[in-house]
Amino acid sequence: MEFLTRLFVKAREWHKGQTMTEYALILAAVAVVVFVTYEILGQDINGLVKTIDTDLAS
Repeated sequence: MEFLTRLFVKAREWHKGQTMTEYALILAAVAVVVFVTYEILGQDINGLVKTIDTDLAS
């Protein structure tokens, strides 16, 4: 019985490690999407902010 208990505990701990790896991969994918979006839209957003700033200043 003790053998089965230890085996069950190991299986649960392995699953936790797998879950953390999945979360890390999802976080990395989100970071890549945010970076690419910023690179693509960064200049457009910067120009828009400058235009709004100029209009508000005048």
